[in-house]
Amino acid sequence: MLISKLSAILSDSYYNAPDKQVALSIHMFGIKFVDELKGQSIAEICEMANVPKSYGTEIRKGMKIAKYVVLKDLGTGE
Repeated sequence: MLISKLSAILSDSYYNAPDKQVALSIHMFGIKFVDELKGQSIAEICEMANVPKSYGTEIRKGMKIAKYVVLKDLGTGE
């Protein structure tokens, strides 16, 4: 996946996160796109997404826990 696409998805995750769930949204981005993010510059993705570079840490946290979790569809509540 292109870095521009990843940054667009990150921007959407950041700016459209539910109230008080920005960090969670960023963690989920790292979990969901772990394979696509490997080898990419997280700082550059944050910069292109107009997201504070400090959220790179949160993305990396999501990437580290990705192998331990399975994302659920948030719309179903299951």
